[in-house]
Amino acid sequence: MPRRVVVTGIGMVTPLGTGVEKNWEMACQGRSGIGPITKFDASAFASQIAGEVTDFRSEDFMDKKQIRHFDIFVHYAVASARMAMEDSGLKIEPKNCHKVGCILGSGLGGLEMLEHYHKVLLDRGPRRISPFFIPGMIANMAPGQIAIEFGARGPNLSIETACAASAHAVGESFRLIREGIADAMITGGSEAVVTPLALGGFCSMRALSTRNDEPEKASRPFDLDRDGFVMGEGAGILILEELDQALERGANIYAEVIGYGMSADAYHVSAPEPEGEGAISCMKMALQYAGLRPEDVDYINAHGTSTKLNDLSENKAIKAVFGEHAYNLAISSTKSMTGHLLGGAGGVEAIFTVLTVKHGVIPPTINYETPDPECDLDYVPNQARKADVKVAMSNSFGFGGTNACLVFKAFEP
Repeated sequence: MPRRVVVTGIGMVTPLGTGVEKNWEMACQGRSGIGPITKFDASAFASQIAGEVTDFRSEDFMDKKQIRHFDIFVHYAVASARMAMEDSGLKIEPKNCHKVGCILGSGLGGLEMLEHYHKVLLDRGPRRISPFFIPGMIANMAPGQIAIEFGARGPNLSIETACAASAHAVGESFRLIREGIADAMITGGSEAVVTPLALGGFCSMRALSTRNDEPEKASRPFDLDRDGFVMGEGAGILILEELDQALERGANIYAEVIGYGMSADAYHVSAPEPEGEGAISCMKMALQYAGLRPEDVDYINAHGTSTKLNDLSENKAIKAVFGEHAYNLAISSTKSMTGHLLGGAGGVEAIFTVLTVKHGVIPPTINYETPDPECDLDYVPNQARKADVKVAMSNSFGFGGTNACLVFKAFEP
């Protein structure tokens, strides 16, 4: 009999702020975390806006030596894991350490550190490259350092599946617990690539919004006037546990994880399959895994990037999977407020989905001003909505046509 898996702790750092309480308050108020880029001079770029983390202090979560040795994406991951572990109350001890693991997702890892040391190499020569450069920037250092910090000796893995990475991380962690390989997992993802190279790359693809004069209105998923996504940064970490263990120690349970799907478009390196075929099979797999009918789902936290192609493709996929029930679903994209956290998006959005189930409040899709006739579903426009959400889905789709879908439900003993 597959074991039941629940969420007992959460932690997050996003452009909306540091900490779950601040993020949830800002999301429910429909506030934007997007503004002009301040990390470097972006005046030469077509897009000059991003969702930057502005209130984060690494020293609140790591010692000074660690801060110097690791890229900021590791800082965000460790900080979010500390919050989640404290929230959960999970204790990792010699008797259980081999059954607690860590799987995290990141699209690009420590790109900021890579850019820095490439400049050091060119300007000052190879002898000035830090011996901490490689371990400080590789993507698997986020789950690696979290395991070191907390003594988690169970499964440890880094997933690099672009914008689906941390959703895949949560899904794989769910499967490990469900199948008895682990009893608890620290999971989610982190990304921090608001850097000149990443911005330049996405600008060259013409993937980013250029609404530079109104940054807070630039991310507008499903709106007719959407013109691209907005880069964001941060991390979202969840603690997943086997149900009996969580109940035995009296843990607070946010929601139950019940479904997971993954698929490939097998279509294009960056564009989604126009009819949403990959997303369709991914959502269907998640529903089948959960043993649900389409009409059992109340809410979808959409991938909703604010690009012309993605939003249209996802809209078609939702209608193909849910049929007439698609028009009864509440759908929102929290990327309208945080921007697109790339490999960290799935972890952050899984947390927003869990909080929606827990509190019965659906965060809005802000900046929804002009309906797109081809995107004709209920996107919870501009204002949060109170609703009884028993089952919710979170979608994440990435470059290379990789797709992930998670399903959560209100916990019932």
